[in-house]
Amino acid sequence: MRRLTAALCALAFLATSAQAQTIKDFLAIAMKKWTAPFEPFQLIGNIYYVGTDGIAVYVIKTSQGLVLMDTAMPQSTGMIRDNIAKLGFKVADIKIILNSHAHLDHTGGFAEIKKETGAQLIAGERDKPLLEGGYYPGDEKNEDLAFPAVKVDRTVKEGDKVTLGDTTLTAHATPGHSPGCTSWEMTVKDGKEDREVLFFCSGTVALNRLVGQPTYPGIVDDYRATYAKVKAMKIDVLLGPHPEVYGMQAKRAEMKDGAPNPFVTPGELVTYATSLSEEFDKQLAKQTAALEKK
Repeated sequence: MRRLTAALCALAFLATSAQAQTIKDFLAIAMKKWTAPFEPFQLIGNIYYVGTDGIAVYVIKTSQGLVLMDTAMPQSTGMIRDNIAKLGFKVADIKIILNSHAHLDHTGGFAEIKKETGAQLIAGERDKPLLEGGYYPGDEKNEDLAFPAVKVDRTVKEGDKVTLGDTTLTAHATPGHSPGCTSWEMTVKDGKEDREVLFFCSGTVALNRLVGQPTYPGIVDDYRATYAKVKAMKIDVLLGPHPEVYGMQAKRAEMKDGAPNPFVTPGELVTYATSLSEEFDKQLAKQTAALEKK
Protein backbone atom coordinates (compact mmCIF):
# COMPACT_ATOMS: atom_id res chain seq x y z
CA MET A 1 0.00 0.00 0.00
CA ARG A 2 2.90 2.34 0.71
CA ARG A 3 4.19 1.72 -2.83
CA LEU A 4 0.78 2.51 -4.27
CA THR A 5 0.46 5.73 -2.30
CA ALA A 6 3.92 6.84 -3.42
CA ALA A 7 3.07 6.04 -7.02
CA LEU A 8 -0.14 8.05 -6.96
CA CYS A 9 1.61 10.97 -5.28
CA ALA A 10 4.22 10.93 -8.04
CA LEU A 11 1.56 10.87 -10.74
CA ALA A 12 -0.40 13.64 -9.05
CA PHE A 13 2.78 15.71 -8.83
CA LEU A 14 3.39 15.32 -12.55
CA ALA A 15 -0.18 16.32 -13.37
CA THR A 16 0.00 19.36 -11.09
CA SER A 17 3.37 20.36 -12.50
CA ALA A 18 2.00 20.12 -16.01
CA GLN A 19 -0.83 22.49 -15.17
CA ALA A 20 1.41 24.95 -13.33
CA GLN A 21 4.14 25.14 -15.94
CA THR A 22 4.45 24.84 -19.68
CA ILE A 23 4.42 21.36 -21.12
CA LYS A 24 8.03 21.84 -22.09
CA ASP A 25 8.98 22.47 -18.45
CA PHE A 26 6.94 19.46 -17.35
CA LEU A 27 8.74 17.23 -19.83
CA ALA A 28 12.12 18.57 -18.72
CA ILE A 29 11.34 17.47 -15.15
CA ALA A 30 9.98 14.08 -16.17
CA MET A 31 12.77 13.36 -18.65
CA LYS A 32 15.40 13.00 -15.92
CA LYS A 33 13.72 9.82 -14.73
CA TRP A 34 12.22 8.77 -18.04
CA THR A 35 15.64 8.53 -19.72
CA ALA A 36 17.64 7.18 -16.77
CA PRO A 37 19.00 3.65 -17.38
CA PHE A 38 17.78 0.53 -15.61
CA GLU A 39 19.30 -2.94 -15.84
CA PRO A 40 17.07 -5.34 -17.80
CA PHE A 41 15.81 -8.49 -16.09
CA GLN A 42 13.44 -11.44 -16.36
CA LEU A 43 10.28 -10.27 -14.65
CA ILE A 44 8.14 -13.42 -14.67
CA GLY A 45 7.81 -16.36 -17.02
CA ASN A 46 8.59 -15.25 -20.57
CA ILE A 47 8.22 -11.52 -19.76
CA TYR A 48 11.33 -9.35 -19.52
CA TYR A 49 11.76 -5.72 -18.48
CA VAL A 50 13.91 -3.71 -20.93
CA GLY A 51 12.76 -0.18 -20.12
CA THR A 52 14.30 2.80 -18.38
CA ASP A 53 14.05 3.82 -14.74
CA GLY A 54 10.91 5.80 -15.50
CA ILE A 55 9.30 4.24 -18.58
CA ALA A 56 8.37 0.58 -18.79
CA VAL A 57 9.15 -1.42 -21.91
CA TYR A 58 8.74 -5.19 -22.11
CA VAL A 59 9.91 -8.05 -24.29
CA ILE A 60 7.88 -11.24 -24.41
CA LYS A 61 9.79 -14.32 -25.60
CA THR A 62 7.78 -16.76 -27.71
CA SER A 63 8.56 -19.92 -29.68
CA GLN A 64 8.53 -17.90 -32.91
CA GLY A 65 10.27 -14.68 -31.94
CA LEU A 66 9.82 -11.65 -29.72
CA VAL A 67 6.92 -9.37 -28.91
CA LEU A 68 7.89 -5.82 -27.93
CA MET A 69 5.47 -3.96 -25.68
CA ASP A 70 5.85 -0.18 -26.10
CA THR A 71 9.08 1.78 -26.37
CA ALA A 72 10.20 4.93 -24.58
CA MET A 73 11.25 8.45 -25.57
CA PRO A 74 12.89 8.69 -29.02
CA GLN A 75 16.31 9.36 -27.48
CA SER A 76 16.08 6.13 -25.44
CA THR A 77 15.71 3.79 -28.40
CA GLY A 78 19.41 2.91 -28.36
CA MET A 79 19.18 2.10 -24.64
CA ILE A 80 16.18 -0.17 -25.23
CA ARG A 81 18.03 -1.90 -28.05
CA ASP A 82 21.05 -2.43 -25.76
CA ASN A 83 18.86 -3.78 -22.96
CA ILE A 84 17.37 -6.35 -25.32
CA ALA A 85 20.86 -7.45 -26.34
CA LYS A 86 22.00 -7.70 -22.70
CA LEU A 87 19.37 -10.39 -22.16
CA GLY A 88 20.77 -12.41 -25.05
CA PHE A 89 17.97 -11.52 -27.45
CA LYS A 90 18.21 -10.02 -30.93
CA VAL A 91 16.29 -6.93 -31.95
CA ALA A 92 15.96 -8.54 -35.38
CA ASP A 93 13.81 -11.27 -33.75
CA ILE A 94 11.05 -8.78 -32.86
CA LYS A 95 8.06 -9.89 -34.93
CA ILE A 96 5.25 -7.94 -33.26
CA ILE A 97 5.18 -4.52 -31.60
CA LEU A 98 2.24 -3.81 -29.29
CA ASN A 99 1.21 -0.38 -28.05
CA SER A 100 -0.56 0.49 -24.82
CA HIS A 101 -1.34 4.08 -25.78
CA ALA A 102 -0.22 6.67 -28.30
CA HIS A 103 1.78 9.12 -26.19
CA LEU A 104 5.32 10.14 -27.04
CA ASP A 105 6.87 8.51 -23.95
CA HIS A 106 5.64 5.08 -25.11
CA THR A 107 5.85 5.44 -28.89
CA GLY A 108 9.13 7.28 -29.43
CA GLY A 109 11.04 4.31 -30.82
CA PHE A 110 8.30 2.65 -32.86
CA ALA A 111 9.22 4.09 -36.25
CA GLU A 112 12.93 3.28 -35.88
CA ILE A 113 12.46 -0.26 -34.55
CA LYS A 114 9.70 -1.07 -37.03
CA LYS A 115 11.91 0.04 -39.92
CA GLU A 116 14.84 -2.00 -38.57
CA THR A 117 12.90 -5.21 -37.92
CA GLY A 118 9.91 -5.15 -40.26
CA ALA A 119 7.77 -6.05 -37.24
CA GLN A 120 3.99 -5.71 -37.31
CA LEU A 121 2.68 -2.81 -35.22
CA ILE A 122 -0.61 -3.48 -33.44
CA ALA A 123 -2.58 -0.89 -31.46
CA GLY A 124 -6.07 0.06 -30.28
CA GLU A 125 -8.17 1.17 -33.23
CA ARG A 126 -8.99 4.60 -31.77
CA ASP A 127 -5.28 5.38 -31.37
CA LYS A 128 -4.41 4.59 -35.00
CA PRO A 129 -4.77 8.20 -36.25
CA LEU A 130 -2.62 9.44 -33.37
CA LEU A 131 0.18 6.98 -34.13
CA GLU A 132 0.09 7.63 -37.85
CA GLY A 133 -0.05 11.40 -37.28
CA GLY A 134 2.49 11.51 -34.45
CA TYR A 135 0.41 13.83 -32.28
CA TYR A 136 -1.35 14.15 -28.92
CA PRO A 137 -5.17 14.15 -29.12
CA GLY A 138 -6.72 17.58 -28.73
CA ASP A 139 -3.29 19.20 -29.07
CA GLU A 140 -2.32 18.11 -32.58
CA LYS A 141 -0.03 21.05 -33.34
CA ASN A 142 1.99 20.95 -30.12
CA GLU A 143 5.49 19.97 -31.17
CA ASP A 144 6.52 19.31 -27.56
CA LEU A 145 4.16 16.31 -27.51
CA ALA A 146 4.86 15.10 -31.05
CA PHE A 147 6.64 11.84 -31.87
CA PRO A 148 7.81 10.10 -35.06
CA ALA A 149 4.72 8.98 -36.98
CA VAL A 150 4.48 5.27 -37.68
CA LYS A 151 2.19 3.06 -39.78
CA VAL A 152 -0.18 0.80 -37.85
CA ASP A 153 -0.49 -2.64 -39.44
CA ARG A 154 -3.41 -3.93 -37.40
CA THR A 155 -5.90 -2.42 -34.98
CA VAL A 156 -7.67 -4.21 -32.14
CA LYS A 157 -10.79 -3.78 -30.07
CA GLU A 158 -12.13 -5.44 -26.93
CA GLY A 159 -11.43 -9.17 -26.83
CA ASP A 160 -9.24 -9.38 -29.93
CA LYS A 161 -6.31 -11.77 -29.64
CA VAL A 162 -2.72 -11.49 -30.84
CA THR A 163 -0.74 -14.71 -31.13
CA LEU A 164 2.91 -15.37 -31.85
CA GLY A 165 4.10 -18.95 -31.51
CA ASP A 166 3.08 -20.33 -28.12
CA THR A 167 1.96 -17.01 -26.67
CA THR A 168 -1.40 -15.25 -26.96
CA LEU A 169 -2.34 -11.82 -25.64
CA THR A 170 -5.90 -10.54 -25.33
CA ALA A 171 -6.69 -6.88 -25.94
CA HIS A 172 -8.90 -4.99 -23.50
CA ALA A 173 -10.17 -1.55 -24.50
CA THR A 174 -9.50 0.73 -21.52
CA PRO A 175 -9.90 4.27 -22.94
CA GLY A 176 -9.53 7.53 -21.08
CA HIS A 177 -5.81 8.17 -20.85
CA SER A 178 -5.96 8.00 -24.65
CA PRO A 179 -8.98 7.18 -26.83
CA GLY A 180 -7.50 3.86 -27.96
CA CYS A 181 -5.80 2.97 -24.69
CA THR A 182 -5.41 -0.81 -24.72
CA SER A 183 -4.52 -3.12 -21.85
CA TRP A 184 -3.06 -6.50 -22.74
CA GLU A 185 -3.71 -9.73 -20.81
CA MET A 186 -1.75 -12.98 -21.01
CA THR A 187 -1.04 -16.11 -18.98
CA VAL A 188 2.49 -17.00 -17.84
CA LYS A 189 4.06 -19.93 -16.05
CA ASP A 190 5.36 -19.14 -12.56
CA GLY A 191 6.95 -22.42 -11.49
CA LYS A 192 4.05 -24.86 -11.62
CA GLU A 193 1.42 -22.13 -11.41
CA ASP A 194 -0.38 -20.24 -14.16
CA ARG A 195 -0.54 -16.50 -13.53
CA GLU A 196 -2.77 -13.95 -15.23
CA VAL A 197 -0.79 -10.86 -16.21
CA LEU A 198 -2.24 -7.51 -17.22
CA PHE A 199 -0.18 -4.82 -18.93
CA PHE A 200 -2.52 -2.03 -17.81
CA CYS A 201 -2.55 0.81 -20.31
CA SER A 202 -3.02 3.68 -17.84
CA GLY A 203 -5.79 5.41 -15.93
CA THR A 204 -4.27 8.73 -14.90
CA VAL A 205 -5.61 12.11 -15.98
CA ALA A 206 -2.09 13.48 -16.60
CA LEU A 207 -2.28 16.15 -19.35
CA ASN A 208 -5.87 15.45 -20.33
CA ARG A 209 -8.62 18.05 -20.26
CA LEU A 210 -11.86 16.65 -18.86
CA VAL A 211 -14.17 19.66 -19.17
CA GLY A 212 -14.71 22.71 -21.39
CA GLN A 213 -12.88 21.57 -24.48
CA PRO A 214 -12.01 18.02 -23.46
CA THR A 215 -9.02 16.22 -24.92
CA TYR A 216 -11.52 14.14 -26.89
CA PRO A 217 -15.33 13.72 -26.79
CA GLY A 218 -16.64 11.27 -24.22
CA ILE A 219 -13.42 11.16 -22.20
CA VAL A 220 -15.11 11.32 -18.78
CA ASP A 221 -17.41 8.39 -19.53
CA ASP A 222 -14.45 6.45 -20.95
CA TYR A 223 -12.42 6.86 -17.76
CA ARG A 224 -15.29 5.73 -15.56
CA ALA A 225 -16.02 2.71 -17.74
CA THR A 226 -12.35 1.73 -17.63
CA TYR A 227 -12.16 1.88 -13.85
CA ALA A 228 -15.27 -0.30 -13.57
CA LYS A 229 -13.90 -2.81 -16.07
CA VAL A 230 -10.49 -3.32 -14.49
CA LYS A 231 -11.91 -3.53 -10.96
CA ALA A 232 -13.81 -6.62 -12.12
CA MET A 233 -10.75 -8.36 -13.59
CA LYS A 234 -9.00 -11.25 -11.84
CA ILE A 235 -5.30 -10.52 -12.26
CA ASP A 236 -2.29 -11.97 -10.47
CA VAL A 237 0.41 -9.69 -11.89
CA LEU A 238 -0.14 -5.98 -12.52
CA LEU A 239 2.27 -4.33 -14.93
CA GLY A 240 2.02 -0.87 -16.47
CA PRO A 241 3.60 1.75 -18.71
CA HIS A 242 5.54 3.38 -15.87
CA PRO A 243 7.38 1.47 -13.11
CA GLU A 244 5.70 3.43 -10.31
CA VAL A 245 2.34 1.94 -11.32
CA TYR A 246 3.32 -1.36 -9.70
CA GLY A 247 6.38 -0.57 -7.59
CA MET A 248 8.76 -2.18 -10.05
CA GLN A 249 12.05 -1.09 -8.48
CA ALA A 250 11.14 -2.26 -4.97
CA LYS A 251 9.80 -5.59 -6.21
CA ARG A 252 12.88 -6.11 -8.37
CA ALA A 253 15.07 -5.63 -5.29
CA GLU A 254 13.06 -8.32 -3.47
CA MET A 255 13.56 -11.00 -6.13
CA LYS A 256 15.54 -14.01 -4.84
CA ASP A 257 16.18 -17.47 -6.24
CA GLY A 258 13.74 -19.99 -4.79
CA ALA A 259 11.52 -17.32 -3.24
CA PRO A 260 7.99 -16.40 -4.38
CA ASN A 261 7.99 -13.86 -7.20
CA PRO A 262 7.15 -10.47 -5.62
CA PHE A 263 5.41 -9.37 -8.82
CA VAL A 264 2.62 -11.85 -8.08
CA THR A 265 0.23 -9.60 -6.16
CA PRO A 266 -3.43 -10.62 -6.58
CA GLY A 267 -5.75 -7.75 -5.73
CA GLU A 268 -3.23 -5.02 -6.54
CA LEU A 269 -5.08 -4.03 -9.71
CA VAL A 270 -8.36 -3.50 -7.85
CA THR A 271 -6.65 -1.38 -5.20
CA TYR A 272 -4.84 0.64 -7.83
CA ALA A 273 -7.93 1.19 -9.97
CA THR A 274 -9.91 2.31 -6.93
CA SER A 275 -7.24 4.88 -6.07
CA LEU A 276 -7.11 6.05 -9.68
CA SER A 277 -10.87 6.53 -9.69
CA GLU A 278 -10.73 8.60 -6.52
CA GLU A 279 -7.93 10.74 -7.92
CA PHE A 280 -9.89 11.16 -11.17
CA ASP A 281 -12.87 12.55 -9.25
CA LYS A 282 -10.58 15.08 -7.56
CA GLN A 283 -9.07 16.16 -10.88
CA LEU A 284 -12.52 16.43 -12.48
CA ALA A 285 -13.75 18.61 -9.62
CA LYS A 286 -10.64 20.77 -9.82
CA GLN A 287 -10.93 21.29 -13.56
CA THR A 288 -14.66 21.98 -13.28
CA ALA A 289 -14.10 24.60 -10.57
CA ALA A 290 -11.37 26.27 -12.61
CA LEU A 291 -13.66 26.42 -15.65
CA GLU A 292 -16.49 27.97 -13.63
CA LYS A 293 -14.18 30.75 -12.43
CA LYS A 294 -13.47 31.88 -15.99
